Amino acid sequence: MVYVDIPEESRLLSFYLSMEEYVARTKPAESEYFFMWQVEPSVIFGRNQLIENEVNIPYCRSHGIRMYRRKSGGGCVYADMSNIMFAYITPDENVSLTFNKYIDLVVGTLRKLGVPAEASGRNDILIHGRKVSGNAFYHIPGRSIVHGTMLYDTNMQNMVSAITPSDEKLVSKGVKSVRQHIALLKDYIPLSLKEFKDFVRNDLCESSIMLNADDISNIKEIEREYLSDDFIYGNNPRYSIINRKRIENVGDMEARIELKNGIIKDVNIMGDYFLVGDIDNRILYRLRNIPYTREALEAVIPPHVDDIVMNLKRDELIGLLLNS
Repeated sequence: MVYVDIPEESRLLSFYLSMEEYVARTKPAESEYFFMWQVEPSVIFGRNQLIENEVNIPYCRSHGIRMYRRKSGGGCVYADMSNIMFAYITPDENVSLTFNKYIDLVVGTLRKLGVPAEASGRNDILIHGRKVSGNAFYHIPGRSIVHGTMLYDTNMQNMVSAITPSDEKLVSKGVKSVRQHIALLKDYIPLSLKEFKDFVRNDLCESSIMLNADDISNIKEIEREYLSDDFIYGNNPRYSIINRKRIENVGDMEARIELKNGIIKDVNIMGDYFLVGDIDNRILYRLRNIPYTREALEAVIPPHVDDIVMNLKRDELIGLLLNS
């Protein structure tokens, strides 16, 4: 694996998301790439999430915490200079296998340090049942990108206050306090944060490349999209029906359906689920201009949807749309 270096300089979280895209789109496809980054206090929410559902916007604005949307699915996370973000880029186009491979690589590295890490659920790495890393992925033609958190340490007050998870999620996980289900690496290893980063780099990567001034300029051009209000806040049109449901092993899902005379005119499905296929053309497009009935939904929704949304069953999707 190749480590991607950039000239030392403090950059926004949006820069590193853009850097992932740039490396995936431009660097030789025969190699896999990895890099780590840290940022000033920031929250980052998933592609299909509504910012007002996930982020305590007044708290973030009053405490100087920046807010970003990413292009991968999954939930909202908090990051600061005391924790680390990992990025992994591979030519493997099988998203699910790539995701599992990445998780296994990180778990293996932690175990070499004597940390009893294990993979869990859809996207987490745990230590003694406590989450130390959450991860997400997305696919572009010819490449898969996985990125995630690694909690060495963090500002717990900001983490708790900046993110507003649903009560249903908290209940489903039996969470009494955030600190009780978060593991911090500083409690399990004798290494400083820098020493830990050096160990990870040496363990996972055999070589490195340094991005030059032209690379940085091109990354900043990509970054313009990530910094736009349209991308961050999204276009949230009015809907006639909003159905919410937490689906085991899938995530929190919210169907927003606009009806006219019993006909579905528009539909969107928000949430922290993971996309592994084309939801726009294979599901959302088919739902438009059909009657809002179980029979009509069953006629257009494919028999298998778990190759579009990870772990989602067809009956669960229909139940969400009908709130049944």
